[in-house]
Amino acid sequence: MLDEEKRPSSDERETKSTSDAGGNKPIATSDEEKRLVRKLDRRILPITCLLYLFAYLDRTNLGNARLQGLAEENLGGDPTGILFDWVNSAFFFSYIICQVPATIISKLFPPSYWIAGAAIGWGICSTLMATTFNFGSLMAARVGLGVFEAGFGPAIPLYFSFFYTRSEMGLRMAYWFGFAAVAGAFGGLIAFGVQQVGYGPHLAGVGGEWDWKVLFLIEGIPALLLGVLTFFALPDRPESTRYLNAREREIELERMNRGTSADVGAVINKEHIMIALLDWRIYTGGMIYFGVNCALASISAFLPTIIETFGYTNALAQLLTVPPYAVAAIVLCLTSYTSDRIQNRGLAVAGSCAVGAIGYLLLLTVPNNVHVRYFAVFCITSGTYTAIGLIIAWFAHNLGSETKKATGIPMFMAIGQCGSILGSHIYPSTDGPRYILGFAVSCGLEAFATVCALVLWVSYKYDNARRDREYGRPDPGANVDTSELADKAPMFRYMA
Repeated sequence: MLDEEKRPSSDERETKSTSDAGGNKPIATSDEEKRLVRKLDRRILPITCLLYLFAYLDRTNLGNARLQGLAEENLGGDPTGILFDWVNSAFFFSYIICQVPATIISKLFPPSYWIAGAAIGWGICSTLMATTFNFGSLMAARVGLGVFEAGFGPAIPLYFSFFYTRSEMGLRMAYWFGFAAVAGAFGGLIAFGVQQVGYGPHLAGVGGEWDWKVLFLIEGIPALLLGVLTFFALPDRPESTRYLNAREREIELERMNRGTSADVGAVINKEHIMIALLDWRIYTGGMIYFGVNCALASISAFLPTIIETFGYTNALAQLLTVPPYAVAAIVLCLTSYTSDRIQNRGLAVAGSCAVGAIGYLLLLTVPNNVHVRYFAVFCITSGTYTAIGLIIAWFAHNLGSETKKATGIPMFMAIGQCGSILGSHIYPSTDGPRYILGFAVSCGLEAFATVCALVLWVSYKYDNARRDREYGRPDPGANVDTSELADKAPMFRYMA
């Protein structure tokens, strides 16, 4: 049997680390660390993934409700589709405005309290959408939904970075964001089931009069209940959670500071906020996020309508939204796993955006072949969802400190969500069934996002090489102090 003290394996050399630069005895063995990561996964991933499932269901169920009579009952029929566009985009206005302050402030609260409060809030707003009766009431509910979800979405990458190293982050973010694709598939199944049953007096062509109300109730109430569970079950920060014992806490605190040491805990570093505001890479990431979010918002809200233009009935159009989302979730997880293994995000993001652009190009150039057009939908969902999951993981460990993450992540997300507003307004009903404007804009933006991703990848590679030349290569596992300069610290290295 190998003497592990004298002949550590390559895996152990990678996962062991010293408590200081003087080379003290490693505090964690490979087996201990793997057991800890599995324990964290068992508690953190199910809760956060289910929360995102219901968050995304509640955010995107308008597309399904539209085919179940929502516009006829609440928007006076809305023949141009303009009122529906504004209801859909109302969510993004409040979501964009609240993202940055909400995520920075979240550092001052226990994560279980903050995330539970957000989930309960958006669950209430989503459930109340079943009681709306006109354009104004729908707008109010959607604005409230955006306020509470702004406290959840950007906070999760920050929360994950408390527990996971950068070699673990990509796959965990894929699991989490993959539930957006699962929500798309699940939402289509729920809408199909509700429409098949038919609640209330029958409406010609759209099912029962109360179908869309039942849909909002089915998808809103579980978020509220899960929020209550989150309050009691979600682990707080490693230094304070009761989910870890003393030994596990010691190991996790070392993992938190592996590679970097900066502002940790319920503190906000004002200098790092300014560093984030002046970082051109965050704005470039925002441009990528803008392009893919325009495509995502378009697909989320209009996919049932787009598939209906292929010549299918409303009910079958709901059902046919399921396979593209299911495939997107699989592609996202496989790509993220590969990206973690090779420690490269930029090329994966660029490739994913290119696949999405090709999908929109097919919808534009092949108007009559239903099979090619349906294949194009698979390209759009797979490319778009994969790009979004990867770019969040890319920035989660490229910003250097908690405060810069808490500022930078919602910054590029807020820029990107402006694309969601655009995506909500480029598919007016009068453009059907070709929707040339919407497809062309989305195609161009996905292509632009591809170029931006390549620019970021080259810049990270160049900066790493420059720092290697000027300051030398950092020792593997060495602790880099980023408390003053965040990611601008000379020994900090980016993931390209």
